[in-house]
Amino acid sequence: MAQRLTLLSGLDQAFFNNSGAEANETALKLARLHGWKKGIERPLIVVMDNAFHGRTLGTLSASDGPAVRLSFHTLPGDFIKVTFGDSAALDKVAETYGARIAAVLVEPIQGEAGVQVAPAGYLQALRDLCSRRGWLLMLDEIQTGIGRTGLMFAFEHERIVPDVLTLAKGLGNGIPIGACLARKKVAQLFTPGSHGSTFGGNPLACRVGCTVLDIIEDQALLNNAERQGQRLLTALRAELGDHPNVLAIRGLGLMIGIELVSPCRDLTLIAARDFGLLINVTRGQTIRLLPPLTVNDEEVRMIVDGLVRVLSAVNSSYIAIAQLSAPPI
Repeated sequence: MAQRLTLLSGLDQAFFNNSGAEANETALKLARLHGWKKGIERPLIVVMDNAFHGRTLGTLSASDGPAVRLSFHTLPGDFIKVTFGDSAALDKVAETYGARIAAVLVEPIQGEAGVQVAPAGYLQALRDLCSRRGWLLMLDEIQTGIGRTGLMFAFEHERIVPDVLTLAKGLGNGIPIGACLARKKVAQLFTPGSHGSTFGGNPLACRVGCTVLDIIEDQALLNNAERQGQRLLTALRAELGDHPNVLAIRGLGLMIGIELVSPCRDLTLIAARDFGLLINVTRGQTIRLLPPLTVNDEEVRMIVDGLVRVLSAVNSSYIAIAQLSAPPI
């Protein structure tokens, strides 16, 4: 599993965990050790507004958003939050705190924030800045990795390679596994006893991960994700681009967000119960679509038709009626 992931990513070593949050905790520890090795007493890590990196105390500290951090007001860690996609904000932070910064942690696409795609050239600008400053570029590809965007990793769209990469979700397809990949000089910051995982790297999880990679290759699922993602995005824009309740439609590969004008309560319930469509809504008003990489032409059409029907119902005040008549769950 480690050999295959390092070969695919261009990184050198892998540490296996049981989840994405644990993989990101591993990355945060590497960033602290990197700062310590540089002689920084209290190293800082740059993170993005509206980011989501997990629900442990450490990853919550690196995340943003009132719903995520609700009731957890005092959190550990030294983080600087900047605006996602704003290179000028990074330059300003570098001028102010550059001597204390050890790393930048960023999602290529912010999934929980409503499928916010990094602007073209942003990851390259981050790579250049981190290389000049001696910071680690750490990419959280828990959602975007393993083919979701049409390439094995989202960073490949900008032809860069990070210093640290975190993976989970699609790597196990329901079996618990996470991975933190790193360049050799970064991975060697861990010495015996400085990190560990009771079940990380167990044979079952790693066999599943290898089988996932086999299936992606054998069934050409990267090509399918790119092609079907473009079909889905094009069809959604054609059918819903002028819908009065739709503010924006965006995405990459099979990771698509439909931002609505205002929050719609119980939208996921009504879509499933009345239209047979499983959707997810993030930040209250963005429909997030993450179809399986095996999705076909007919299923793409079903998704589009279903969403048109759901939003037509919303537009005719169907939701208000449905809430009154919905049976208890």
